[in-house]
Amino acid sequence: MADYSFGGTDEENAELKKLNAEVLEDPDSFENWEKLVRAAESLEGGLNRNSSPQSIVATREIYDRFLAKFPLLFGYWKKYADLEFSIAGTEAAELVYERGVASITNSVDLWTNYCSFKVETSHDPDVIRELFERGAISVGLDFLAHPFWDKYLEFEERVEAQEKIFAILDRVVHIPMHQYARYFERYRHLAQHRPLTELLPADMLSQFRTDIENEGPATVQAGGQQIKTEKGELEIEREMRTRIDNFHLEIFSRTQTETTKRWTYESEIKRPYFHVTELDESQLVNWRKYLDFEEVEGDYSRTQFLYERCLVTCAYYDEFWLRYARWMIAQPNKEEEVRHIYQRASMLYAPISRPAVRLHYAYFEEMCDAVELAKDIHQAVLVNLPGHIETIVSLANLSRRHGGLEAAIEVYKAQIESPQCDHYAKAALCAEWARLLWRIKGSVDEARKVFQQNAHWYLDSRPFWISYLFFELEQPTSAETEATQYKRIKQVHDDIRRRSQLPPLTVKDLSHYYMVYLLERGTKGAAKEYMTLDREINGPFSVQTTMKQKLSEDGQEATTQRRMLMENGHPGVEVDEAAIRRGENPYTKYYQQQGEQQLPSDTQITQGVVSVALGYFGDGLSENAISKPVSAKEGNPKNLQRQLLRSFIGSLRRQNTAGAI
Repeated sequence: MADYSFGGTDEENAELKKLNAEVLEDPDSFENWEKLVRAAESLEGGLNRNSSPQSIVATREIYDRFLAKFPLLFGYWKKYADLEFSIAGTEAAELVYERGVASITNSVDLWTNYCSFKVETSHDPDVIRELFERGAISVGLDFLAHPFWDKYLEFEERVEAQEKIFAILDRVVHIPMHQYARYFERYRHLAQHRPLTELLPADMLSQFRTDIENEGPATVQAGGQQIKTEKGELEIEREMRTRIDNFHLEIFSRTQTETTKRWTYESEIKRPYFHVTELDESQLVNWRKYLDFEEVEGDYSRTQFLYERCLVTCAYYDEFWLRYARWMIAQPNKEEEVRHIYQRASMLYAPISRPAVRLHYAYFEEMCDAVELAKDIHQAVLVNLPGHIETIVSLANLSRRHGGLEAAIEVYKAQIESPQCDHYAKAALCAEWARLLWRIKGSVDEARKVFQQNAHWYLDSRPFWISYLFFELEQPTSAETEATQYKRIKQVHDDIRRRSQLPPLTVKDLSHYYMVYLLERGTKGAAKEYMTLDREINGPFSVQTTMKQKLSEDGQEATTQRRMLMENGHPGVEVDEAAIRRGENPYTKYYQQQGEQQLPSDTQITQGVVSVALGYFGDGLSENAISKPVSAKEGNPKNLQRQLLRSFIGSLRRQNTAGAI
């Protein structure tokens, strides 16, 4: 679309091309998308039926791409529908609204706007009422659903459907929501003028009437006599209405209690809508507690609705998608609902750089006997994340479960031979391959052979050497075989210390495991080897023979010893690889530990030397004078000084530049 003409003036078209290029370069930038949409909306001073077809098509395409990327932005669905109404009329706007409520089903604002639009553009009450009922199913349980219910009641008032109004209120008074009391007062007032048959179900009315009639006739005092009078129909109805009102007050009391319980959590929700910015931890904690509460309450509809609300606000948080799927799978006969949850998360919200949701989706499909689909899900992740160890291991285990051990080994071999798989991933996969042979096939020799044949390729791989050492340490032995196993373990440890290219701290940690082995399973000479290692590993650098040998260019301890003498006994600065990747200076920590100021930079050193040199040569020379052309005359000492100084400073600056490069 970069070469596409957006319509409008040349300036507008150029601006849209620039903004579109920025979006293509960084498609996750919400700010860039907003700028592009705003620019498209303002084409030709605002789009309408008379706008150029090119501008209309371009704006629609931008909106479609934007809302495919961020489908939970209900405000933009409303703006898109308004735009379509101004361009193409009612039907086009309705199509946008339908796409919107399909994308964000539980948006009170979007459903309210859609129903309002329908009321204004349609003359069929049944069609409008059907849309309101769809909205009621989708958002009616929302704690802040009062704008929708108000719009529904307003519509029924316009068509003067009093019985419909009362029926709506009869539903609303049972729902814990923000403005429950207002609806109940109106409901109670209308109930006084509605037929009894509308106030309660027939079976409850019959029960109330039976209870009243069974109380017997009322007794009236007349003079000195008590006269029993039979209750007339009006008196029975009056008493029934009193009982019904009390029953309604009980409903109000229950709704009030349920609303109060939920207000604890609702009052803490600061952002009930979707946005790309992260939520505060307190907000995430509140959602977790709110979900815990509804799950304990045990109402399936309310719990499901709260999960859907939560996943608008927390759409980019994998934990809530996984929690929703786990809760749903615990409900009976909800397989399709679980599949829908995983598909929504995988296709729209969970980034593929975090494949946990997709892997769980694969496990679910495997559970449902869709093994090939489960494999396809793994392969789709690897297309975007080649060499992702967790996914490859999961695929290998899936292949083993349904195709045997050889199928799993083939997965590992294929990935290790793949040029898209990096060196470090291959090392970890090689270790997993050996572990598979050991744990699943039970072949220790084959597993050891995999480690031995590949050790020279992965001298700098921590996962490989950690797995190799623990593999040997965990082999069962007896008094007869311990000596042989000791040699194997010692050989691996020696390779780690002498051949590997692991960081010193990793070597130190692994050596500690070997030292524990010596104490727990070693023989008579173990104490001597332990103390030697303790000196080498935990002692000062001056007594670490093996480390000094590794640091020397020729493998000789004496070479490092000579360098230490030249450098005041310090072998060098310990380098933190992660800190370097973050752009930190590896020397800063050392100087802080020594209680010294960090050395000045090369540029600062050069500037200082120049100042010293100028002061030394002095005699009126300035740095500007140094740069002047020199026509050295024999016997002129000032010209000679200047020439020497220029040569000296030029040499320093060249070194500084080379160091910077």
